[in-house]
Amino acid sequence: MAIVIILCLFSSSLSRGQEEKPGAADPEERSHEVASLSSFNPHEGLGKDGRIPRPELPEGIKNPERWRYVPEGRIKPGTILQRFTVSNFIIPSVFYEQDIGAGAGILLFDSDFRQQRRREFAGTGFTYTTEGQKAVGIGWRRYLNHRELENGGVILEERSMVQAGVGYSRTLTRRFFGIGPDTTADNETSYTDEASGFIVSLQKTLPDPGDDLLFSLGLTGYRHNLSPGRVSDRPTTDAAFPGLFNAADSFDILWVNGMLRYDTRDSQHTPYKGWMIEASVDGAPTKTGRGTAAIYKVSGNMVKKVPGLFHDGGDANEEHPPTDVLALGGHVHWTEGDLPFWALPTLGGSQTLRGYIANRFTDRALWHVSAEYRFWVFPRGFSLNDSIRAERLGLALFYDAGTVAPALHALTSAETYISYGLSFRFTLERMALFRADVGFSSEGTNLVVGFGNSF
Repeated sequence: MAIVIILCLFSSSLSRGQEEKPGAADPEERSHEVASLSSFNPHEGLGKDGRIPRPELPEGIKNPERWRYVPEGRIKPGTILQRFTVSNFIIPSVFYEQDIGAGAGILLFDSDFRQQRRREFAGTGFTYTTEGQKAVGIGWRRYLNHRELENGGVILEERSMVQAGVGYSRTLTRRFFGIGPDTTADNETSYTDEASGFIVSLQKTLPDPGDDLLFSLGLTGYRHNLSPGRVSDRPTTDAAFPGLFNAADSFDILWVNGMLRYDTRDSQHTPYKGWMIEASVDGAPTKTGRGTAAIYKVSGNMVKKVPGLFHDGGDANEEHPPTDVLALGGHVHWTEGDLPFWALPTLGGSQTLRGYIANRFTDRALWHVSAEYRFWVFPRGFSLNDSIRAERLGLALFYDAGTVAPALHALTSAETYISYGLSFRFTLERMALFRADVGFSSEGTNLVVGFGNSF
């Protein structure tokens, strides 16, 4: 399901919205479309130096800092081919994670799917890695709140949406080190994981668009088929942990996902101020084997603006001025019921303990905290062509700490692990941040390349 996650991240960063009827059969309407295309200006609403002037919003818009602005120069009319590099792209994807190796592939996405004035996104993709992982998926998202602006362009509220996706992956080199906080690097085993699944979800703010309180409801279904791993110098998981392996093979599970969050931040994707606290539960009412199961999560983070290290903070009248911040975040997970080892809470990889390989520590409960100093080094970026601009480039210093344990009450006595490192970052826009994290730990160095902040 990795490719579905990638597509959803791309959709959260590059999809924008407004209503418009898709293509017309009437000749008069087609002539109007051609005229609109001929008069299209890719710089309308944008500054050539990278600044996007903040538009005047309609009266009655609540929580204006949570509405994202899309200039008219990013809403090109016409067919998929005519809109290429403006609202639809073919992206050569390159990424790296230690457990699956370096990967590449093709992502195809249309951020103006069905000609909805950037209200809908749809995408598909295929990736392959040096360690033999194959993944393919399809993702779709529709924003629930959006408005046309009188002087051109649209605004959308980024918190309320519906989304869906399906995917398949086959990974030959998944790592498993056993259960508990005391496993060592010498415990490493590998297994092949063939996974397929789907996700559908609704997220909405209460009571008005962009409000602090929001909830989400969803369904996620998976099927995992396991077989021996392909890491040449390590034992396979089925031989080292036969009981755990057999209980996790040919396993079907349906999750019912629920979340409630209080969020004062100015953005869910690249926040510059505010805090949030969230409680969620993933319940499994049906799964292979007897009984039900659930994973409970409580998390929070806060972000504070600090003086710019390499810039003056931009213009207050910009849509997205360069901003340096200090960020703190943390979460606690715990489980109930019987779950396969690959569904238990884990630490390590691109989101937690970034100096360790993915899934380095596994157990039935965990805690994790992170701190980051995020700063922009090149606050104005550079243009790739008339349609694509690297908005800015920057760095982040990070520190992670956490552990796992067999139960919530045992977390206080389990050994704490730490990692720290440097992250390289650039954005195409506020909702599209890419990063490469180099993490260090007691077990060496780990590199991950991915999308979006880790918290």
